[in-house]
Amino acid sequence: MPSAASLPLTAAWLAENGPKELESLFRAIVYHPSAPILIADNDRHSQGASSGAAKLLGLAPEEIIGRSLDDFVEPNSKPQVSDMWQAFLEHGEQEGTLRLLGADGRGREVDYIAKGNVLPVKHLLVLRDKTAQAEGGGIPAWLQDYALFLLDENGNVQAWYSGAERIYGYTCAEMLGRNVAFLYPSEDNLEVKLEEELNRSIAEGHFGTEGWCVKKDESRFWANVVTMALKDESGELRGFARVVRDFSERHERDEKLRKSRARLRRPPAGATIAGVVSGEFDRIPEANDAFLELVGYTRDDLVTGRLHWPDLTPPEYQALDELAHEEGLRFGACTPFEKELTRKDGTRVPVLVATAVLKLSPFRWITFVQDLRERNRDESAENEVSDVDADVKHDFPEIVGRSPALKRILSQVELVAPTDATVLILGETGTGKELIARAVHQMSPRRERPFITLNCAAIPTGLLESELFGYERGAFTGALSQKIGRFEMAHRGTLFLDEVGDIPLDLQPKLLRALQEKAFERLGGTKTIPIDVRLVAATNRNLTQMMGDKLFRSDLYYRLKVFPITTPPLRDHPEDIPILARHFTQKYAAKMNKQIDKIPADTMRALVSWSWPGNVRELENFIERAVILSPGANLRAPMAEIRAEALEPAGSRTLEHVEREHIIRVLRETGGVVSEAATRLGMPRTTLNAMMRKLGISRKDI
Repeated sequence: MPSAASLPLTAAWLAENGPKELESLFRAIVYHPSAPILIADNDRHSQGASSGAAKLLGLAPEEIIGRSLDDFVEPNSKPQVSDMWQAFLEHGEQEGTLRLLGADGRGREVDYIAKGNVLPVKHLLVLRDKTAQAEGGGIPAWLQDYALFLLDENGNVQAWYSGAERIYGYTCAEMLGRNVAFLYPSEDNLEVKLEEELNRSIAEGHFGTEGWCVKKDESRFWANVVTMALKDESGELRGFARVVRDFSERHERDEKLRKSRARLRRPPAGATIAGVVSGEFDRIPEANDAFLELVGYTRDDLVTGRLHWPDLTPPEYQALDELAHEEGLRFGACTPFEKELTRKDGTRVPVLVATAVLKLSPFRWITFVQDLRERNRDESAENEVSDVDADVKHDFPEIVGRSPALKRILSQVELVAPTDATVLILGETGTGKELIARAVHQMSPRRERPFITLNCAAIPTGLLESELFGYERGAFTGALSQKIGRFEMAHRGTLFLDEVGDIPLDLQPKLLRALQEKAFERLGGTKTIPIDVRLVAATNRNLTQMMGDKLFRSDLYYRLKVFPITTPPLRDHPEDIPILARHFTQKYAAKMNKQIDKIPADTMRALVSWSWPGNVRELENFIERAVILSPGANLRAPMAEIRAEALEPAGSRTLEHVEREHIIRVLRETGGVVSEAATRLGMPRTTLNAMMRKLGISRKDI
């Protein structure tokens, strides 16, 4: 937690840098909608534009920025626009109709809603072409306003802008200094939940979630919340930027879209990725030749900036694209889904796409595209008629569960596995990162080749280089014969580096060189050995924080993060707990020659309600212990272990208990590295060791 002395520094830093960071987050959210959205200053000059505004005005977003709203209206309407804008600035809100010039140069009537000061001197203008209202209705509620505000490290409000006042009903004076928990319905574990959200934002750079929030009038609304951690140049946490939207109307629509999108036909087993494309906002500056061939564009088109993702998307797929964008903001990547891309010649091609967010500010993304034309031709030739399941079927027998969160991860695995792209698996300890890595290998063309694993945290620092790259005879004292390293062992297969965040800083350049040049030298050798290895890496550590602390090279981080997959903690998909509990009960009962047929209902309720900080691994160990303790056909679980803490009221916990929990949490976040945890806690390493002994914290707690 920050010291009292650091709070004035935080307030000063947020006052100077917070609005700029919040604007970057706002742009990442606003740029994508197909609805025309403009951000304008007091002089009516555009400061930002969505892809929908670009289509409406027939200009690229960068061509709109800096221009006056007057440039887009019919000449005889300019005096009206000036009067309208002046009235808007006085009242802060306005609705009406404008006559805008479209891409074809002809005037058209456009409805608008204007909301003032979503950020200081940044106003929101949402447009709707009245001639294109085929689906009826007005401007959706979730586009009409945005609550933007800043929090300090403790989650207390430091800046509260007009959009937040309109959505929540509280004035700036009422909210400054209040904790963000004030905006949520009362829950027993609310403080723990909100602290976890902020910690996830710190660990992952940003974090998105949805749930109920409460307005001043005590009414509730379904809120979409995106929180971005704010750090200074030295990597020190200074607070959080948060954008909240009212998704009360949109929530049901998104659920229907998810269900319709889930009804996918399975890609053929031998399918390959046709293209890999990355971009910044809606622009596509990078794409491989396969993608360009798929959409019929040339590399000259790419270099000259003629490729924009919205231009490749037919109108009927815009809602799915927007849902994918929202999932990227919340989860880091979207569930793969089928759509069509519009080729340069106007024809369409069916594809399966999955997009991952690489960076939020400025917004950067990468998309993997799989050509489905061959599958569709095969189905047509066979005249295949089959019922379509509501759920996608996955062939991962070791991975148990049916939750949407798990399905999203497995869909990402299916899409990226056929490629040779490097995969970085992120997630807390015990979430099954190695199982995901094995699934990537088993679904890839390399499935018949070796799958070599190395836990970088389990090898002493001085031996890790020789484990990775091997050594020649005589390379050092005791090197009596040649040794083959893991890279050579994984040739033409997959190398899984677990706990990659524990690789020493001085070894990281050699690993980076091996990945880039696909070659290396053994320790003590001079011969360069070429390798063909697909790398999958995993860590439970915060690599972004480590980069800021100069403990992990940024070039290696971005080389590993070609396609990130984040395994969710078990508390994010509790609906899988009953399935997992039954699976582990059967597994260990069979091992112990026991017959256990039933898990009592009260036991199952307790299992589902527990937060499982150790995730699936902790649940598995708990069930194994329960099977050992069960003499009959009913599972007899040691419920006192979890009930005591789950039912303990927050007010009854001692300071020592709180300190112990906080230290354990920080140790888990830093992968058990005491020196790094001590730095995060603001104390010497020796002091932390003494506190760990006093509080009875050992490795098994981490």
